[in-house]
Amino acid sequence: MLRGPLYRDDYSPQLSGHETFPLRYGWLKKAFDAVQNSLDIDDNRAVFSGPDAIARFGVGKNMVASMRHWANVSGIIDEPPGQKRIETTSLGQAIFGENGLDPYMENPATSWLIHWHLCGRPTKTTWFWAFHHYPSISFERQTLITGIKKLAEDCKWARAAVNTIRRDVGCFIRTYVAQSAPGNAGYEDSLDSPLTELGLIRPSGRRDEYRFVRGPKTSLGSGVFCYAVTDFWNRSFGNANTLSFEALNHEPGCPARVFLLEENDMVDMLVTLEETSNGIYRWSETAGLKQLIRSRRLGSDEELEYVKQDYSAVRHQELTYAVG
Repeated sequence: MLRGPLYRDDYSPQLSGHETFPLRYGWLKKAFDAVQNSLDIDDNRAVFSGPDAIARFGVGKNMVASMRHWANVSGIIDEPPGQKRIETTSLGQAIFGENGLDPYMENPATSWLIHWHLCGRPTKTTWFWAFHHYPSISFERQTLITGIKKLAEDCKWARAAVNTIRRDVGCFIRTYVAQSAPGNAGYEDSLDSPLTELGLIRPSGRRDEYRFVRGPKTSLGSGVFCYAVTDFWNRSFGNANTLSFEALNHEPGCPARVFLLEENDMVDMLVTLEETSNGIYRWSETAGLKQLIRSRRLGSDEELEYVKQDYSAVRHQELTYAVG
């Protein structure tokens, strides 16, 4: 029996919203600033939809809608259902706010965090399905389209037309694979998604064929990994005090699938969590049973504190290099 959030009766698929534009450099910062500067307005939704939105962001109407979409699904802004306000999130404030950790997305930790929000949570259907349910290392564009179409039919989703799925799959690929821009492309059209630098998906050499790149991720810090483990644990297993290696490595939504880590890579990362979390997490291999143990449930604010370690480590290296 297929399991995971995509197969629940109450799941609401998302196969559009990006207007076919993948995430671009600078978009999240622009979206964050626009919302942050409008927080004193009771109904601030017009920051993206009002008559001056195009001038404010310096892009076309469809790109403004895309920018809003990516800021939402990346966890940078939040639009609570039933309310007329858009808010900035704690994550958005930490990265893009005043004295933010990485306002220009120069640190790979930011891209890893965004990737986690896109693929570790089931909001973006194609993204989640590709990383957690697609059964092979290599894939063709049409294979993904066919797989999502079958998923939609099996789950009886409305408004899942094949053209909508095709555009979503195309945007998914461009999010992770650098593209060659046509000679007449404008500046915005020539920019690749920042997530292409993670190297998670690469062309295989044949037309429209790609492969997931499994193995160690040298730019993935222990702070972001701790954030991902905590987020996955809290959402999927609640207040449980232990979590099996099987769940961390194979359960839909798990860190191993999102970061494309092999089992040995996962063990190496899990071992670091004791130091990263100041002892709250502890890796155990007693009597052949591999599991992660935690002394208590962590809150969302604590998750962000661990993430900051990755930014501090990079800054320390830069200072050391400059002094040397």
